[in-house]
Amino acid sequence: MAITHTITVERRENDGRGASRRLRKSGKVPAIVYGGELAPVNIQIGHNEALLASQNEWFYSAILDLSLNGDVQKVLLRDLQRHPFKAQLLHLDFQRVDENKAIRIRVPLHFLNQEKSPAGKMAGVLISHALTDVEVSCLPKDLPEFIDVDLSELSLGDIVHLSSIKLPDGVEIPQLRLGKEHDSAVVTAQEIRQEIEAAPVAEGEGAAGATPAATPAAGAAAPAAAKKDEKK
Repeated sequence: MAITHTITVERRENDGRGASRRLRKSGKVPAIVYGGELAPVNIQIGHNEALLASQNEWFYSAILDLSLNGDVQKVLLRDLQRHPFKAQLLHLDFQRVDENKAIRIRVPLHFLNQEKSPAGKMAGVLISHALTDVEVSCLPKDLPEFIDVDLSELSLGDIVHLSSIKLPDGVEIPQLRLGKEHDSAVVTAQEIRQEIEAAPVAEGEGAAGATPAATPAAGAAAPAAAKKDEKK
């Protein structure tokens, strides 16, 4: 059964950039809820409550109970806008869900028992997580907040594909319907190879290079001998 979380909101009467700026200064976040047979509704949420919720994984993948004056609607977070550098939320979009219609949403992957696996116990093995979440399709009641990926049997050279993930009942990965070429790798275990390159030998180094070094000394003695002959 999907776990739900309650988000309390208020109706927002005024719209527009100016109204949104004033709302943010008052400690609220402008938002909207849409979808289903009902008309879109402008709402507002306490900023601290929304910011705290946004720090949890479930806020992005779980069914939320949106409570507006006691009227509770099942929704999913569909968009979240943040300030470029401040710890501030600017706007939220929620979509109503029909409990009888399948939804598509990305859910996080939780990797278990990696350290206990044969690959995890070996030195010089790099275990890479190519994907950290996956898009699933299911009815709202079957939506998991996350999907576990058990890596206890992972060995050197193994590749865990999407098709290898054990999914909860009623949940599927739409990408796998497109064919085997879309069965993406999720986890790989590869040996770390360190290539040591020999330092390049400078041209002229070695025994052959020693001869030119001695030449200037011999050349320097020649003028001195010539001067000695002139004095004679």
